[in-house]
Amino acid sequence: MIRSLTRPKARNGLRMLLILPAIAATAAILAACSSSGTSAAGGSSTSTSTSSPAAATAGSLKTATIGGATVLTTSKGFTLYSFAPDTSTKSNCNGACAQNWPPVHGSATAAGVTGTFGTIKRSDGSVQATFDGHPLYAFVGDTAPGQAKGNGLNAAGGLWHEITTSGTAPAGSSTSGSGGGGYGY
Repeated sequence: MIRSLTRPKARNGLRMLLILPAIAATAAILAACSSSGTSAAGGSSTSTSTSSPAAATAGSLKTATIGGATVLTTSKGFTLYSFAPDTSTKSNCNGACAQNWPPVHGSATAAGVTGTFGTIKRSDGSVQATFDGHPLYAFVGDTAPGQAKGNGLNAAGGLWHEITTSGTAPAGSSTSGSGGGGYGY
């Protein structure tokens, strides 16, 4: 009789040993799924989710010289891009495209920048910033300020170009991906 009472406890202990790793694995999967989707942008231990390009919100933008071209950037220094298939009134980057190329939401300004800032309404109803009629995007492949890895890429059905604010970007490409032209070529 004692044997039959201890045996279920041993089975319960074994079950608990088997269930605990399954619970831990499930929790890890749920935590990964509930992240903001910017883990691909994280490559640096010093960057945080608030400095990733996926957190691109408009407001006060700035400029930086990258690969010899003066480009428009987020307030945190991430390069901004245009998508060739877009029009001045419509973004053609939605769904998975917008996860890799986060739209800059809201209205924008940049001190000392000659050009016209505006906004468009996206298909999901959100407002996206534009510059000289080009909807603005960041790129999750840029893992730190000052990079332009998305410039000249042919992805998601079209070419991507850094937004230049003066002059043109140098021809060719560099290891930082900053080669190619600006949005105007």
